Amino acid sequence: MPRAFLDDNFLLHSKTAERLYHEVAAVQPIIDYHTHLPPQEVAENQRWGNLTALWLGEDHYKWRAMRANGIPESHITGGASPRDKFQAWAETVPNTIGNPLYHWTHLELRRCFGIETLLGPDTAEEIWNTANDRLAEESFCAQGLLDQFKVDTVGTTDDPSDSLVFHEACAALDLESRIYPTYRPDKAAMVDRPEIFNAFCDQLGEVTSIEITDLAPLLEALKKRHDDFHAIGCRLSDHGMKQCPPEPCSEKAAIAIFHNARSGLDASASEVGSFSAFLMQHLARWNTERGWAMQLHLAPVRNPNSRSFAQLGPDSGFDTIGDWTQGESLLRFLDLLDRVKALPKTILYNLNPRDNALFAAACGSFQEGPTPAKIQWGSAWWYNDTLRGMTDQIQTLASIGLLPRFVGMLTDSRSFLSYPRHEYFRRLLCNLIATDVENGEIPDDANLLDSLIRGICYDNAKAYFTFPHHDT
Repeated sequence: MPRAFLDDNFLLHSKTAERLYHEVAAVQPIIDYHTHLPPQEVAENQRWGNLTALWLGEDHYKWRAMRANGIPESHITGGASPRDKFQAWAETVPNTIGNPLYHWTHLELRRCFGIETLLGPDTAEEIWNTANDRLAEESFCAQGLLDQFKVDTVGTTDDPSDSLVFHEACAALDLESRIYPTYRPDKAAMVDRPEIFNAFCDQLGEVTSIEITDLAPLLEALKKRHDDFHAIGCRLSDHGMKQCPPEPCSEKAAIAIFHNARSGLDASASEVGSFSAFLMQHLARWNTERGWAMQLHLAPVRNPNSRSFAQLGPDSGFDTIGDWTQGESLLRFLDLLDRVKALPKTILYNLNPRDNALFAAACGSFQEGPTPAKIQWGSAWWYNDTLRGMTDQIQTLASIGLLPRFVGMLTDSRSFLSYPRHEYFRRLLCNLIATDVENGEIPDDANLLDSLIRGICYDNAKAYFTFPHHDT
């Protein structure tokens, strides 16, 4: 007989896997070190009036699926009622079989709301009413949801020009879940888009009280915000780019590029690259001095659909996988930082799955003590965040690097209902390790296995990032 869908031993195919998950992995807290959750919603303990607002409002994964299912934009990001948008999602869900959305959807309904009914057009009304009734409960405010899932740490994603007022408010509340910013200075290098660069410089100048009329004040302001972020608990920076930048330009050339951008002139592709490398040297050195980790998210194609971008703006579900070559530029960049002793703890994320072995191997070329796995190959990112993608990532890392030193899973999500993704990852991890045990490829040693699973699920991230509340 087939197993029941999403039963207690979902994805667990042996007694060893069941023990590792239920006794070890499932009880570990969550360090969600890379998310896009709004800190304001945590600080203000956001409540949501209906399931659409909580579940569909910022989820571009669902939006992509709905478009592929023929749903009109009015029922995705447009003016249709929340109930009609939910109905459109319910009509889409049966067609997501094979996509992680099918598992995520039903895991979230079960774990968050206790709803075991499959979501589809005929069950939408029942699920809508049941879930909306529960949203009035205290456990369904923002802080309550974090508590439900034993979230120890949340790392938000923040521009240096952003206010930290909501992170300060979260800190003052002394929450069980600690909310820390992550320093994301991508706009500081957008000298090919002067409208964005200049707006960023103006806003950064306001928040730091530094008039950014030259390159030196820009660096001063970026460093001031780096200090401010550190003071509130930040321990990571994040950088998204097509490829790692080339050799940096000279300071003189960087000054010229800065002034051209401030004057509204577009920089060339080579100028963007060399200016970005110039900035990254400084940012990486500050990270090294502070003990931060640097995250590099490589190869996304942003906004390829120009008509939809003009209509809906960025982060609307149209971004995709880039096919730029990564190896030479990545190694050159890591070496550049290493040569000047400015290579911090670094986490590499590849969006194109063809680069899996390349990224795993690149880490090994720049490892050094005393930090175990100082250079990390990050968890399966975005389009790779699937059963197949996570399996490939874990097995490739185990083959080329040190799997027991892996800092583990993150949500990379804008939704407070996404934490069952950690469960999904942990079940898959336990099953992969258990399969090797059952095949006689890993010893059936409980101490060895339990330590490995605890490390990947929690302990490694705790030791690697050194968030302030873990120092006490």
